[in-house]
Parts: sequence; C-alpha cells; structure tokens
Amino acid sequence: MGLKAWARSLKRDTHAVWLAARDPRTPWYATVLGVAVAAYALSPIDLIPDFIPVLGLLDDLLIVPLGLWLTLKLIPPEVMATHRAAAEAAADRPVSRVAAAVVIFIWIGLAGSAGLWLFTRSAR
Repeated sequence: MGLKAWARSLKRDTHAVWLAARDPRTPWYATVLGVAVAAYALSPIDLIPDFIPVLGLLDDLLIVPLGLWLTLKLIPPEVMATHRAAAEAAADRPVSRVAAAVVIFIWIGLAGSAGLWLFTRSAR
C-alpha cells in the first residue's frame, strides 16, 4: 500500500470510527477511545502545531494512527464494515469543533501557567 492509499484509509477509518462510536453495538470502552481519537484527528487545530520541528508531525504520524489501530481492534468487525462503507460513501468528513475548543483551552492553560511561572520567578 502506497503512502497516499494509507493516508486515504486513515481518513476513511477516522470517519468510520466517529460513526461507530455512536453505534449501540460498539462496546463502551471502544466508544470512549473512539470518540477521543476521532475528535482529536478531526479537530481543525493540532495540539502540537505542525510548524514545531519533529514534534509537530509526531501526532499526525504516530498518535493518530496508533489510536486508530487500538480503537479498530476494540470495535467489532461487522460494526466497522458497516461504518467503513458509510464513510467511503460520504461526500465530506466531519470536523470536531469541540476538540478544537479543548485544544485551544489547553494552549490557553499552558500559556497562563507559563506566564504565572515567569511572573513569580521575576518577583523574587
């Protein structure tokens, strides 16, 4: 499988996991992990921005595929087959604005913590 085909299958499987997470036939632990992985993968904002050397691409190349792999192992094959077909037929892929908001809040919290740390260090 070429790199393009692999990337296309990741996109399809991300969408399929997003759909399978809402399916009542999916076990609760697969639903929790599936929602987390799919929401992060579908978020328009990365936790680690791509412009940061090496680390920026690490989430796209390791975290998302490994999370999808684990989730796919937990979801029953017949459920995944149904939702893979639906994801393949879908015209567009969903976007997780909630995950984007979570990422923004994490960045704001980190910036605030760093600012507070710098403020207390300079006050000494």
